[in-house]
This record gives sequence, C-alpha cells and structure tokens, in this order.
Amino acid sequence: MLLKGYSKEILRPECNPSFQSLHCIAHLDQDIAEALPYLNAELGGFEYFREPPAVTFRVQGKIITVHPREIAVNALKDEAEANKILEWLKREINEVWDRREQIQPSFQGAPKPKILEILKLLPKTNCRKCGQPTCMVFASLVAQGVKGPEDCPELNGQTSEGLKTYMAGFSLEA
Repeated sequence: MLLKGYSKEILRPECNPSFQSLHCIAHLDQDIAEALPYLNAELGGFEYFREPPAVTFRVQGKIITVHPREIAVNALKDEAEANKILEWLKREINEVWDRREQIQPSFQGAPKPKILEILKLLPKTNCRKCGQPTCMVFASLVAQGVKGPEDCPELNGQTSEGLKTYMAGFSLEA
C-alpha cells in the first residue's frame, strides 16, 4: 500500500465566497510521485505534467488534480462528496501501485480537440444566439467541454452530427 492516509481541508473559492460549490485539498501522508504515470495510464488523465509532476482528471464536471503530496478537487456539493472522491482515489492509487508491473506508464495527457477544427464545423455567423460573442469563443468552449453541439441554435442536423462525431473522439470525462 502506497497511500495510507491524508488530511483534508474544505474551502469556498476565495474569489467568490457566495459560490455554492466547495473545494477540497487533501494533504497526503505519503509522497505518491512515482505512482502518477501509472495512475495517468489507468485512469486516462486529461493533462499530465512532468515538472512538477501532476495529473489532472475531469470527472463528472469536476477537475481533480493529483500532485505528489496533495489532491485538489473543485466543484463539490458537500464534504460527503469530497470524502467519496478522496476514498475512491486512494483505492485507485493503491491498486495501480500494486499492479504497476503490468501497467505501461503514461507521461502524456489525452488528445485535445482543436478549436479551429470545431470552428470549421460551426455556421460562422457570429449570431450570438448561443450567448457567446463569436463562433470562435463558442468553439473554444466546446473544446473545453463546457458547451456542446446542442448549444448552437444555428447548427442543423447534419452539421450538428458532424460536430458530435468529431467531439466523440475526445474523452473530456474520465
């Protein structure tokens, strides 16, 4: 067992204390740096950073970043959800570490959608019906997983399907 324990702190975003969601920082009792490439390989990290080492996952609308000595989780509804996610990650870290001999470590994040490829699939009318000032801004939000084809009122069936097909090649959810 690599990770035996952690302590956690729950906080509200300092930039806007009125936000309903919470953030959690778990301070790990052990250094798990060596496990990060294996965790990335098994869970399909969205981003992987070599220096300093860290892996980021996007899971159910949350961003989870695992560092050698801490785990940060955003957009939590309550402390119970934080506990559930941290216990899941602790199990995953320990299982991956125990099986590391059978896992090819990965030092790269998942492929990312290209904004210009998304823009090519949009009507490029800058109509603002989606609530964004330009189709380019909308395309960047689609690339981040914040918006989808259904959020563009100008897309017809065929172009909407084209954008869905393109985006299906990228896993924005781990």
